[in-house]
Amino acid sequence: QENLDAQKTAFVLRKAWTLYSVTPLYGFRRGRLRDYARLLSAFIAAEKQKGLAVEVGVELDIKVALSSLADLRGSELDQAGLLVQLSSRSRASSRNSEDKLLWSGWFCSMFGDDLSENVPENFTCLPLFLTHGAESYTALVGSWFQKTFDCCFRRLAISPLNLSWMVAMWAGYKLDRAASAVELVFSMPRLSHPLDISYAIHPEDAKALWDTVQKTPGEITQGEVDIFMDCLYAHFHRHFKIHLSAAKLVKVSTGIASAHCDGIVKILHSQYLPGVLMLLTELAISQIQ
Repeated sequence: QENLDAQKTAFVLRKAWTLYSVTPLYGFRRGRLRDYARLLSAFIAAEKQKGLAVEVGVELDIKVALSSLADLRGSELDQAGLLVQLSSRSRASSRNSEDKLLWSGWFCSMFGDDLSENVPENFTCLPLFLTHGAESYTALVGSWFQKTFDCCFRRLAISPLNLSWMVAMWAGYKLDRAASAVELVFSMPRLSHPLDISYAIHPEDAKALWDTVQKTPGEITQGEVDIFMDCLYAHFHRHFKIHLSAAKLVKVSTGIASAHCDGIVKILHSQYLPGVLMLLTELAISQIQ
C-alpha cells in the first residue's frame, strides 16, 4: 500500500483539510451512492430554502457527487474511502459551462482494524473524515449523514504530544527532492499579548538527529520521541535562552505534511500518504473509543 495510485489521490495533496472523527455508519450501502447523492442534494436544497447555506446574490444549483475511493484503504478489513463533492452551476450561465467545485469531503480508514474488527454487521467503519471548503457545507453534509446513518461527527483536535510524534516520524522519512525546512511553531502561554515562536531546522539535520535517536528502523517509541524533542529544546535554549518545553507546540511542518493543533492537516507528498492517513485514522479511532 506504499504506492497508492498517484492520479486518483492527487486531489488530496496540498490542500488544507479539516479533520473529524466519525462513529460507524449504520445501514450504509455502497451500491446506493447515486441514491444518496440525490437525497443529499434534496436535503441541501431544502435547508437552503430556510436560508442556512446561502451564497449571496447568486442563484445556485448544488450538484452532489458521491464516489468510492478504492485506493484509499490500508488492509483487507478497511472499507474503501468515500468522496463527497458539492459543485455549483449558476442558472444564468450556459448549459455547457463547467461546474465549479464548492466543497469536498472524504471518509477514510487506513489500517483501522482495531475498530472494524469489533463492529457488528450492518455497520461501516470510516472513522476519519476530512473536509475542504466552507463550514456551512460541512455542517449540512454532516447533519445529513448523522440523520441518515445514525453516526456522530466530532472535530478532531491534535494534541502537542501527537504533534511531537508527527514531527519525529516525518523528519525521519527520506525525501528524494530538496525538502522544505522542518518547522515547529510554539505558543507562549500566560502572556498579556499572544506570542508565537517559529523554530526551523534544516531537513537533513532533523533526519540526522532522528537517525541517532531511533534504535530500530520502522519502530518508534515514546522515549525516542521525547529524546528527539529534548535535543531540539536544548539546542534552542543554548542559542536563545528560552525554554520551549514551557510553551505549547501548536503546529509542525515538514516536507511530508503539516499539522495544526486545531485539526487542520496539509499532505504534501503522495509517497507517504498511507503513513500520514494511518496516523490520523488512529487518532480518529482513539477519540471514538
